[in-house]
Amino acid sequence: MDDTVSIVTVTYNSEKTLGVTMESVLGQTCSAIEYLIIDGASQDGTVELAESYRQRMGERGICLRIVSEKDGGIYDAMNKGIALATGGIIGILNSDDWYEPDAVETVRKEFEKEDCDLLFSNIRLYRKNGRSLVKKARLRRFQTSRDWNHPTMFVRARIYKSHPFRDRGIHDDYGCYLQLVKEGYRVRTLDKVLANFRMGGVSNRKSLREAVQRIKDRYRWCYRINGYSRWYLAECVAIEAVKMILG
Repeated sequence: MDDTVSIVTVTYNSEKTLGVTMESVLGQTCSAIEYLIIDGASQDGTVELAESYRQRMGERGICLRIVSEKDGGIYDAMNKGIALATGGIIGILNSDDWYEPDAVETVRKEFEKEDCDLLFSNIRLYRKNGRSLVKKARLRRFQTSRDWNHPTMFVRARIYKSHPFRDRGIHDDYGCYLQLVKEGYRVRTLDKVLANFRMGGVSNRKSLREAVQRIKDRYRWCYRINGYSRWYLAECVAIEAVKMILG
C-alpha cells in the first residue's frame, strides 16, 4: 500500500479561512502527505495564499499541488481532486476547517492496524459564538448523519476513485458514505477528535425554505438512492429541526 495520504481541499474565494486549514496540514506530525488545492477560479487572493505555502510545504516533504479553473460546483471539484490524488488513502478537508496535529499519523496507523476500507472519527464543532462541542463518531444499525463526520473521513484511494460523488445535492458526501456502507465496505470509527468544523455554512443556514430543500436532498439522494427505507424521511426532518435549534 502506498503510505502517502492525499488530502483534498476545495476552494472558492476562501482567502479569509484557507490559511488556518493549510497551517493544520503543514503542522502534521507525519509528512507523508500529498496536498491538493482544487480551486474554482477564485476572484480573491485564494490561489496566491495557497502558493505562498509551497516552499514551507516542500521543506516539510509535503507535496503541494494547486489547480485553479472553473468547475461544476463543490462535488465536481472534490471528484477532480480524488481523480488527481496519488496517495493510497484520501481525506477531504474543507477550506474553513482544520486538522488536529496528529490526524494523518493517526489515520495511517489505524489503516495499517485495522485493515479497514474507510474510517472516520469524532469532530469538534465550533459555533459562531466561539463555543464548541464534540460530535461523536458511531456505527449503528440505524444510519444517521448524527453519527458521521465527513472532515474526519479517510477512504482507500481505489474505493474513492471508483465511487465518485453523484453531484445530485448538498449532502452527496453523506450519500457516498451510505453507498459504501450498503456495499459492505469495512468501516472503522475512532473515538478521538481528528478535525475541527466551523458551523454556519450552507448546510446549517436557518432558512425554512433551505431546510425543506435539504430535507428533500438528504432523503432522495442519500437514503432512497441507496435503497434505504422511506422511514428515513423522519430522520431527515429531525436533523433539520436540531439545526434550527442549535444553529
